[in-house]
Amino acid sequence: MKTATAQFDLFDEAPGYREAPRPSPKKRKVPTVPGQEIWEAEAAAQRLDESGDYRVLRRLVPRPVIPRTDSAYPNLAVLVDTETTGLQHTRDEVIEIGAVAFTYNNEGKVGDVVGVYGGLHQPSTSIPPEITRLTGITDEMVAGQEIDIATLDALIEPADLVIAHNAAFDRPFCEKLSPSFVPKAWACSVSEIRWADMGFEGNKLGYLVGQSGLFHEGHRATDDCHALLEVLARSVEQGGPPPFAELLQSSARCRARIFAENSPFDMKDQLKARGYRWSDGSDGRPKAWWVEVDEELYDDELRYLRTDIYRWDEAEPLTLLLTAQDRFRA
Repeated sequence: MKTATAQFDLFDEAPGYREAPRPSPKKRKVPTVPGQEIWEAEAAAQRLDESGDYRVLRRLVPRPVIPRTDSAYPNLAVLVDTETTGLQHTRDEVIEIGAVAFTYNNEGKVGDVVGVYGGLHQPSTSIPPEITRLTGITDEMVAGQEIDIATLDALIEPADLVIAHNAAFDRPFCEKLSPSFVPKAWACSVSEIRWADMGFEGNKLGYLVGQSGLFHEGHRATDDCHALLEVLARSVEQGGPPPFAELLQSSARCRARIFAENSPFDMKDQLKARGYRWSDGSDGRPKAWWVEVDEELYDDELRYLRTDIYRWDEAEPLTLLLTAQDRFRA
């Protein structure tokens, strides 16, 4: 018997063919056995950490704000961060400031956040594209905005210490913004903490946050203040003091700023290698190589200058004694 054959494409539907509706897939149940728990996110992160093969970063969650009267810690510090139109405080302007006030004790333990302020300001000129790229702040965001100086002052005026991550940059801008910053003791979390000795690979905030096991949305002023607070508050070693304790001690020391005026030109490399920096005189400082040392090291530094640089036992280089109230000013 002869039969007819038909050729068809396995990927085409036959004429008049309609696929029957498929049942919706059922959620797969995770098999469990008595005593077995399904991992939650934090439990999974801990297991990855403990394996030694992974490093897990956790999202930084800002601490809650409580009334100052509810905190058991006696002292008050304020972290500040500014975003500006440029690097020169004499001509550039603040476009954003963030401030986080927190309590602490005399041993350098961080207590509670008791105040937060963040504000934008419209500058007199357009924000440079490079600043927008770095900060994400646009002309549209700051249009019509003004910093609430009264609210900011309410945080700053009772503070025992003002902290910035590069205080030499932030302090002149802050003092230009409000006189409340002028008489305050300042501390710099970049230069007054020995981050390398604590095992950190750098002192930029991004490095510090990442190596502390955290991540955050950086380059906005208030966010950076919250991030820095967590870095300062977390002990590097189990049971050890937090970085804030070292910052507190460092800021309390008196330092000597020595200007090696009229030093021989051929000694510049030697001075630079010892940590001296060059001032061209444009910021009001003497035109000279200079360095800052702890007050107790002043005699050793003077002996070095007299012996190795000036080669004159009676040399008296210009020296300024600086406290936390004086340091990091323009």
